[in-house]
Amino acid sequence: MKFWLLKTEPENWSWGNQLNSKNKIAEWNGVRNYQASRNLKSMKKNDLCFFYHTGKEKKIVGIVKIIKEHFIDKSDKTKKFVSVLVRAEVKLTKAVTLEDIKNNEFFKEFVLIKQKRLSVMEVNTKYWKKICKIGKMNLY
Repeated sequence: MKFWLLKTEPENWSWGNQLNSKNKIAEWNGVRNYQASRNLKSMKKNDLCFFYHTGKEKKIVGIVKIIKEHFIDKSDKTKKFVSVLVRAEVKLTKAVTLEDIKNNEFFKEFVLIKQKRLSVMEVNTKYWKKICKIGKMNLY
């Protein structure tokens, strides 16, 4: 199993929207960056992803699970980009902000700091566990 981080503008798609979708399942679409798209293609069923609100909030608020591996993004007229299906699993007890991460020396090499604009990124196990701990989620 791998771990990931998915960024979304909460005014377009929020944790609340995810929870209110049918069976808490939604298509993660609209990704138009080639590196982010390659990351979507690398995701496997049952991988876990942090759900990150961008914009003014800049914080990890929940965890979603990949329930269907990549397929052509219906919103892409070129048919070059892909989507995955995700299901909401759990809300973090305490949201983990970008500021929390930036102010912690442990995360100095974390891709969220290094590649700020990337919307879909892999999270290695050590960072996953540390963020879960900060977010008071000792489930994973």
